[in-house]
Amino acid sequence: MKLLRYIFLSTVLFETCSLFAAEVFEIGAGRESLLPGGKEADGIRGDFVLRNDKIVAVISQNAPLRRANMSTFYGADGVTPGCLYDLTLLGEDNDQITYFGPAGQRGQVSWVRVMPGSREKKAAVETVITSAKNNGIFKRHEYRIQDGEQGVWVISTMRNDSTEKLEVTLKDEWTKFLETGERDGVHWADAVDPADHCGYAFGQILRDGALLMPEKMILEPHQEISWTRFLAVGHSPAEAWSVVQEMRGTQTGRVTGTLQDAEGHPVTTATVLLSDNGSEIPAYPDAHGIVSLQLPEGTHHLRILDMGRPTLERDVVVSAGAHTSFPAKLAAATRLHFDITGEDGKSIPCKAQILAMEETKPVDLGPAVRAHGCKDQYHSERGDFTVPVPAGKYHVVVTHGIEFNHHEENVTLEQGREFVVKATLKRVVDTTGWISADFHNHSTPSGDNVCGTPDRIINIAAENIEFAPTTEHNRIFDWRTVIVKLGLQNEIQTITGMELTGSAAHLNCFPLTPEPFMQDNGAPVWNADPRITALTLRGWQGERDDRWVQINHPDHPFLFNDRTSSGVADGGFAGLTEMVNGMETENFIGQDILADSPWHITHPKGALAAKVEYLRQFIWLQLLNQGHRITPLAVADAHSVYGNGVGGWRMYLPSKTDEPAKIDWSGDLVHHAKAGHIMLTTGPFLQVTANGKLPGDDVQAKGGIELHVKVQCTDWQDIDRVQVLVNGRKDRTLNFTRKTHPNMFGDGVVKFDQTINVPLKCDAHLIVVALHEEMTLKTGYGTSDQAAMHPMAYHTPFYVALNGDGFHANGDTLGYEIPVMKMTPDMVRKKLALPQGDKPMTLETKTKK
Repeated sequence: MKLLRYIFLSTVLFETCSLFAAEVFEIGAGRESLLPGGKEADGIRGDFVLRNDKIVAVISQNAPLRRANMSTFYGADGVTPGCLYDLTLLGEDNDQITYFGPAGQRGQVSWVRVMPGSREKKAAVETVITSAKNNGIFKRHEYRIQDGEQGVWVISTMRNDSTEKLEVTLKDEWTKFLETGERDGVHWADAVDPADHCGYAFGQILRDGALLMPEKMILEPHQEISWTRFLAVGHSPAEAWSVVQEMRGTQTGRVTGTLQDAEGHPVTTATVLLSDNGSEIPAYPDAHGIVSLQLPEGTHHLRILDMGRPTLERDVVVSAGAHTSFPAKLAAATRLHFDITGEDGKSIPCKAQILAMEETKPVDLGPAVRAHGCKDQYHSERGDFTVPVPAGKYHVVVTHGIEFNHHEENVTLEQGREFVVKATLKRVVDTTGWISADFHNHSTPSGDNVCGTPDRIINIAAENIEFAPTTEHNRIFDWRTVIVKLGLQNEIQTITGMELTGSAAHLNCFPLTPEPFMQDNGAPVWNADPRITALTLRGWQGERDDRWVQINHPDHPFLFNDRTSSGVADGGFAGLTEMVNGMETENFIGQDILADSPWHITHPKGALAAKVEYLRQFIWLQLLNQGHRITPLAVADAHSVYGNGVGGWRMYLPSKTDEPAKIDWSGDLVHHAKAGHIMLTTGPFLQVTANGKLPGDDVQAKGGIELHVKVQCTDWQDIDRVQVLVNGRKDRTLNFTRKTHPNMFGDGVVKFDQTINVPLKCDAHLIVVALHEEMTLKTGYGTSDQAAMHPMAYHTPFYVALNGDGFHANGDTLGYEIPVMKMTPDMVRKKLALPQGDKPMTLETKTKK
């Protein structure tokens, strides 16, 4: 028994100790729980984990398609095996880094392996690219850890094995961060959301006479160079920066600050900036309001900032090996407290705009990708929340999408006081039997943006999108767990899916099933031919009746008329229309359904010359006339929360339920989507029927047809025009405005409720457009980009057949040939019979012409 007890205790002791001893291992099936977690965590089976008593890191395996995400980098060098993907403090699962590439490492490598002798408090992984596979340049990158050190050593070697001089790049790369800097030769980066309390830093270690490496250099034949960096992680950029300084041999001392409010409570939301000649590095307090840093000896100037409080400044003198502490009493915060409910008295998700008035400076509540404070907005998953702001005068606007009324009031905030904004948001637009949807949005797993998934979900809820498939770039993903964690399962329904992207057509697909810890969660690989991509998606993981495939922000000239992008018509990708279920006509802020040509000429701010912008909506109408039954889709394609956030364009589809938690894609919604029963809108709720049928349906008629048109708007929107498009053309006799037909329009929630007789002499597809030509969406979106848009709605066409033999497209190209690629401003001016030259021209100018 004693022997067994000894063996048991020895085993426990060994396993316990091994957890805190430097080690390296490859992740296999059953060991996935050993991978670090966090916002940017990206480890999969086959990757290598480096772990000591302070940190854990992931080095990507040597696999042909290994990448953090294809949208991090595009092209042949977009794959990044043998690079650092994750780095976080041990046990904190707070990874915030997507990629660190020594000397900008990208592309295929020869091998990635555990270094021999990786034991006894040291462990290492090496990445090698042989000269035979790298145009004569041998490269080796070693990632090494050691017990007691808060980071990873990165040691690179390059050798010119050729007989010629060759230039090499030595500059390290990392991504994605919004705020980076450099001080004393040490690069630092902050977490995208400061509330995540994480930072990184790296710098070259100049020991034993080592030289500081340039970004590029020429290697002589057979010349070899080696250099070393230390990559640190901490609770803030300042902490990581100070760790690198220590590793470089800088003499340091400990500085501890205790941040408290006037009542002695810890202040955990502040930022302590290490200021030096205009350069500032942020540090953050812990849950007890304590900031503790190991700083180089000397005098350091500190600025202590917390939203809604006056700034404090301190000078601290640091002596090598000594400990300096300081108290910091912060004044009471100025705050806005929100108590926003629905008609049932329950808290409701919402968006608050806090707009400065008179002499008050505009607020900056945080980065544009964050829900809880983005520029001058705050998006919340519930109606009970508090926002610290500086004292001053503000115009406060609270909304919950386009079906509810809004609340606005002017407030004056005194320093250190709290003002309560209390309001009830009522559903004023009756959408019974329809649900709001957006089929295309993104968060940080997409690779090309750093909006946290919770931030995206909160943004969706605040704007009252009820059905939002998960569509991250090149990665099958599921937002459901985040929705539940936020308590929003009764507000939002989702299904798993992805956006498969490359250098040309992007396609969304759902539902799909994630395969965790596989590259891209088991997603297929994009193909330059959109037909191959579409067919791959339709059959991926087995064909399904509820599978949906759409083309995002389609480049119609390329897809339908000029697949070689040569400027010469070649018919495009034949058969593509039948392989997909829909294509986006509205993507974020476009509004050109009533345009008069396939292009307009713009002159972007800061650009040297004018450019041609193809008008997707006009070309879609041309294609409808050629027999392409393309279901139109309206999406936000959001990559941030403020600016390019959810809202603006969205869709409505019929649904058996009005409760998001009960929305059934497979048994209900998909059938309406594939039938084209879709309305697209920036706000107006447009309902149109023809002989009792819905948009997207085929309708039989004789001599004409009656359309019943009803439009509702919330209290911050209106319409003043209803236009019927007949085969894509604006029939003047079917154009109704408040000015010309005042009796047809209302001033309440219902803005228009009329039956319109449409006489027809031949088959026609019919679209009703409702809009306001002057009003913008500023009330609902404030200073964000969507504010410049107009209230507008339209729908999938009705296909009206007159002769009983089915609908036949008329072939009309609406006065212009279907465009090809590579149109220049002067070519467009010639097509439009406009003066030549580089003079800027707006769409409005062209239309009047």
